[in-house]
Order: sequence, then C-alpha cells, then structure tokens
Amino acid sequence: MSLNLQTYTEHFTNPLYLDSGRILEPYDITYETYGTLNEEKSNVIVVCHALTGSHHAAGTYADDNKTGWWNGLIGPNKAVDTDKYFVICANVIGSCFGSTGPMSLMHPHHDHYRYKFPVVTIKDMVKAQRILFDRLDIHHVHAIIGGSMGGMQALQFAIHYPKFATKIIAMATTHATQPWAIAFNKVAQEAILKDPDFKQGYYDPEVIKEQGLSGMAIGRMAGHLSFLSHESMKRKFDREYKSTDGLYELFGKFQVESYLEYNGNNFAKWFDPLTYLYIIKAINIFDLSRGYDSLAEALQKVQTELHLISFSNDLLFKSYEMKEIDNVLSEIGNTNHTYLDIESDYGHDAFLVELDKFDTHIKEILHG
Repeated sequence: MSLNLQTYTEHFTNPLYLDSGRILEPYDITYETYGTLNEEKSNVIVVCHALTGSHHAAGTYADDNKTGWWNGLIGPNKAVDTDKYFVICANVIGSCFGSTGPMSLMHPHHDHYRYKFPVVTIKDMVKAQRILFDRLDIHHVHAIIGGSMGGMQALQFAIHYPKFATKIIAMATTHATQPWAIAFNKVAQEAILKDPDFKQGYYDPEVIKEQGLSGMAIGRMAGHLSFLSHESMKRKFDREYKSTDGLYELFGKFQVESYLEYNGNNFAKWFDPLTYLYIIKAINIFDLSRGYDSLAEALQKVQTELHLISFSNDLLFKSYEMKEIDNVLSEIGNTNHTYLDIESDYGHDAFLVELDKFDTHIKEILHG
C-alpha cells in the first residue's frame, strides 16, 4: 500500500479568538494527510509537531528527498499504520511553513506582520486545529500523538477538548515549562535579537534564506545541547578532532564543534527567526494549570485514555515532570491512564530517533 501523502492549505475568515484577548483574522492552516479516511470517519489519528517541526511528518515530496520528521513511525505497516489509519498533521499557527505566522502577509495591506503578530499559546494552536477538523467534518478522532511541544498540544487537547479523542499519547513533554528549558530559550532569544543582521525584526526573509543568521545559528547550538545528553554526544563524537585542523590552532575544531556549527548554520537558513521567537514564547508560557487553581483541577477534565511516555535521560523535560502528571492523575482517582519511562541515554531527541524503543508500545495503545 502507498502512504497517500496529500498536502493542503485551508483559509479561515472567521476570527480566531486568542488566549491573549487578541484576534487573528483571516488565517491559514497548512496540513498533511496520510492513508485513507474510512466511511465512519473512525480511523483518524492526529499528529502534533514540535518546535521546529512542520506538517510534513512522513514520506517525501517529489522534488525533495528529505523525509518527514516522524517517517519511521508513520506509514504502511509502521506503528501508526496508514493502511489502517487516516493521519493528519497540521502546521501550528505561528509557524513558518504555510500556516499564518509572524512573516505572513497582513490583510489587507500585504505587509509582513512581524511584531504586529499576536503572541500565541499552545492552547491557541490546539484551538485552531480543532476549527480545522470541524471544517473537515471530523468531530472525534481515534488518537492524538505528539512529542515535546507536540506533547504539550496533546495534553492541551485532553483538557480543553476532553471528548475529542479516544486516546492521547504525550511523549517527552511537561505540564508546565520549567526554568531550565526557559533558560535555554533565553540564550536563543538574546542571540537572535543581538545580531545586527536581524535588523530588529525588519530583515529581508530572502536574505535570511540565502545567508542564514549567525545569531539564530548560535541560539540553535545552545538549544541543541538540551536535545542531546552527555552519553549520546560521547557516543557520537567522543574526543575526535577534525583531521584537517591542527591541535594547537586556536580555532581548530573537535568534531562536536563542527557538528554544532554545521547544524546551527544550516538551521538558520530554513527556519524563520521571528517564528522562532514567537514559538519559544508559546513554549515558555505553557502551563496546563493556567486558568485552574491547580494541576489537579486541570487534570480533572481529562476523559480520554491518556498515555504518558518519558525518556530517562531527557535533560529538557525531565522524567519526573511526566511522573508528576501520572501521580496527580492517580491522586484524583483517574484509572484510565498509563505512564512509561523509557530507558534511554540519548536525551530529549530520543522521541525522534530511538523509535524502536517505543513503536511497539504505540502500536499496542492504538490497537488495544
């Protein structure tokens, strides 16, 4: 069977009322689907992407050999089996891959929003997706799956739209972003803002695509440290030195330095800097208990079967942050949830890389 990858953009003219009290109108949402929707519309799985992800979760485009970010998990006979399920992944509001974000053109003058774009929250991203699903006449889904910021969205769905999904799987995430993660985001924010080529937000996007932005590259390097771990870096690079550099050259490089440079510089050419600032803001202010007296009160809303998965050596969102959700659910008498801490020394990015450690678990949850 084929993956049946399809990409669409929907245009909405009704106002989207945001958490901040501001309004976004009109707006677009770009999304991708895989597999085939059954007649009863009972086989839908929603996949939520992380900070720098997009709607392109699986497969490849005709003109590009780069596979979707969760390609190992989604497809025929994979854990999220597209022969069985109809999978939808929407690009979040605020992103730079087709959905309306800070570098979109503002109606009616056709200037980029830039700083006129409102701050959006994880809840806003989820609300916009829910409106998209309504338009597609999908009012209930079999499952929602997400890792990292995608996991935040999954948890937000569980509380905000308690009857929308039968099952929700949240991985490598947290119930509220902690100071460690906010601190890494601060380094990225400062690096971007202090780069003269950022031009206080009034850069030419075409120039950025061509040349990148060194501040953004530096910010990404810092972020990257939080995605890996001591062990995964040692395994990947150890103390290998670049064979073409002299040990006593001041700027001679270890392999790990080359890797960070390459990744950072590359990233700065394909991800928009203002988008990065807006999305890290959304991540920083994420707190499931906002608007409630406590996390317990928020989690009282959960009616879906909720599955929590953490990774033992995740430095960004520690296992105990997920365990806390599990504990609170148990304390309030929720018997319809599971928690699994996967033994891994890879770090935060394990949810993207070590699929063999959890794909069977996901398959069992979806089929069970």
